[in-house]
Amino acid sequence: MKPAEIAKRLGIRYQHAYNVLNAQSTARTANVVPKSSGVETSSVGSAGKPRLQVDILVANGFRRVGSWILSGDSLVLESPVPNEVGVYAFVKAGTAQYVGVATMGLSKRLYFYGRPGVSQRTSQRLNTIIKAELLGPDAIEIYVASPPDLEWNGLPVHGSAGLELGLIKRYALPWNMRSASK
Repeated sequence: MKPAEIAKRLGIRYQHAYNVLNAQSTARTANVVPKSSGVETSSVGSAGKPRLQVDILVANGFRRVGSWILSGDSLVLESPVPNEVGVYAFVKAGTAQYVGVATMGLSKRLYFYGRPGVSQRTSQRLNTIIKAELLGPDAIEIYVASPPDLEWNGLPVHGSAGLELGLIKRYALPWNMRSASK
């Protein structure tokens, strides 16, 4: 299939479909054997960044709060999520696929993945991806952390936003658009 057809069928942006296909062909030329889901078995992602394993998250203060489940056609959380501001990670088979920041609170932010609004492109895109992944054998677990806010030379630094950006820059996170492009 061509990227445009894949994007249309999955309800995702053309550029995302193109980037995923391009990453797969790059992995093949590097002699990395892809799994049936299209994710390489190597501990290094397509951009040469290491994969973010769940044991790294847990060792650094993340905690599991539940997982996504399909209820009919709807994507729902298996259990309530904290209301606090923080960073969340969607983990499949022990490897983080996506990280995000919830400045409005974790519960509210994750709610929008299950019921994305018409203008919420990221929520719509991930809703589609998570639903498709849940048709396979692996669960999509949710891990969260709430780092404290800091100061730098008397100026405020948002701990959660900084952690999210740092993880995206350092690790291969296939569902993060910014991770795929940098």
